[in-house]
Amino acid sequence: MKSRYFIRIFSLTFFRRLFKLLLTLTVLIQCILILYNHYYGIHILKSLIDFFSLLIVRVMLGLFASLLVAYPYIFLIKYMNKVAPWSKLSFKRILIQISVTIVVSTLVSVLVTYIVKFSLSDDTIDLNYFVSNAMTYSVANIILVIILEAWMFFEESRQAVRETEKLKHELLKTNFEILKGQINPHFMFNSLNVLSGLINTDTEKAHLFINEFSQIYRYVLETIELPLISISREIAFIQLYLQLQQIRYGNSLSYHIDINPSIMELSVPPMSLQALVENAIKHNIVNSDTPLLIKIYSRDMRIFVSNAINPKVSSIKSTGVGLKNLSQRYMLVSELAPQVLIEDNNFTVVLPVLDSKNNTI
Repeated sequence: MKSRYFIRIFSLTFFRRLFKLLLTLTVLIQCILILYNHYYGIHILKSLIDFFSLLIVRVMLGLFASLLVAYPYIFLIKYMNKVAPWSKLSFKRILIQISVTIVVSTLVSVLVTYIVKFSLSDDTIDLNYFVSNAMTYSVANIILVIILEAWMFFEESRQAVRETEKLKHELLKTNFEILKGQINPHFMFNSLNVLSGLINTDTEKAHLFINEFSQIYRYVLETIELPLISISREIAFIQLYLQLQQIRYGNSLSYHIDINPSIMELSVPPMSLQALVENAIKHNIVNSDTPLLIKIYSRDMRIFVSNAINPKVSSIKSTGVGLKNLSQRYMLVSELAPQVLIEDNNFTVVLPVLDSKNNTI
């Protein structure tokens, strides 16, 4: 973790943001100082050229001095966050940071004063000049540390948000891969189960089933990687799937689809309708005495999949994997979730319609 942070603060991106901050502060402070000195007669400016030439020189020197101390202060802030956080040892932290800041700023002020004086003139520098500069630099650097504290807090908060979002995205991607891995084998197993039963009872239907199944499985392979699919494609697929099931069940299985054309280009997770139709067939009696009618219709930007409840007598308890998987896939792409309604001996699942751009309607 320490090495990752070390790399980050020496990255070009971090340096650019720090440079912009220091440049802005330096220009602002130097403009104030130059205008202050001019107003009080300390250093009278004769023209705008004087102002800008003086500003450029002072900004360059100020920026050099700021960059010279910025990284030591950043390391100091990072270290103090670790050993003396504000929440626990704020007074101790203030003393340490002020002391270090005064020492560093004094050393830098001596260096900058020496460079400037000896590069511009041969005059001897008296002690008072050094002391005055050291005090000015100390105050300026204490202000700089306060600003850097606030800036570092903002930067680390922003980095934490980015990393949280990245981890969330990776988690969603991982969960999607897990769910995707569950759908494909589950679909294959159930389809091959049906095919196995047909081969033993009706070979002609088995051949027809295989032909229909190849088209359906192509859709599965094309869409399984996608988090969302258009309702028009999903409806076309579910019609194929229901026709496939009718090969097995004949007139014992019927369906009615009534979807508003206005929502056809909106989205749902792929194979969501198939999961509900499969669930209805799996858990209900489907024969000539008790035919199963599956209704798929839209209302108020929602899709309803409904069937009468005629449960099979089975010793195998439902695991609810299909509905659970569907709910989890909705959670990965939206805050909306499917609803289950049981009323008047009808089992209905309500699917929210999603907009693929913002995943909500």
